[in-house]
Amino acid sequence: MAPPSTPVSTLTEFYARLDDLQRAADKSSSTSPGRIRMGQIFELAKDFVDASPDDIEVLLAKPDHPPRVAAVSIMDFQARRNGTPESRRRELYELYLRRHDRINTWDLVDRAAPHVVGGYLWDKSREPLYQLAVSPHWYERRTSIVSTWFFIRRDDLDDTFGIAEALANDPHDLVQKAVGGWMREAGKRDEQRLRSYLDRHAATMPRTTLRYAIEQLPSDIRDHYLRLKNTTNG
Repeated sequence: MAPPSTPVSTLTEFYARLDDLQRAADKSSSTSPGRIRMGQIFELAKDFVDASPDDIEVLLAKPDHPPRVAAVSIMDFQARRNGTPESRRRELYELYLRRHDRINTWDLVDRAAPHVVGGYLWDKSREPLYQLAVSPHWYERRTSIVSTWFFIRRDDLDDTFGIAEALANDPHDLVQKAVGGWMREAGKRDEQRLRSYLDRHAATMPRTTLRYAIEQLPSDIRDHYLRLKNTTNG
């Protein structure tokens, strides 16, 4: 691995490094030849952690997936870094929302939303998340719930449950999995609140959401909520 780079200069060095990874992947005899491993892209992103928002946006605009993975990884690393000024955190947050059309797969959302969006909104109004929760685009709705991971880790569960109310019957499986998974994690911190949520929604919510949400509950409680669901044939 090359030593950490200075900020990306016209992205030339970045593209050269990415091309090297792609050539190595093309020659690989692994079970996924031609695919760069995500860990390698994360390491590459670390070497360009000082990239400007303009350069990050250029990477987001690329049609291939690896440059966009690198872009959201750089955003995440910058948002996590203690020394990142508030002005840069705001730029990253605004870039994420402005180019959400390029952050449009589940892995891109999950890579950046908790710290870039959730972290920025920690000490601010969370209303933008509720606006995302009613978006016509599934990946924006996924961002609304995934961003609350930052809050869950700090035992602030109100918005996780609030957004889960809005998304309880979401039709998209990638939103259902996120809602159920985040309910499960919130329930580890407040099981009674999770059970109250399930009492309201288990009979009608998508089965995927329900199964993810009840995964860590005692078996008799899981069976109870599954029976509620089965009575609706949903």
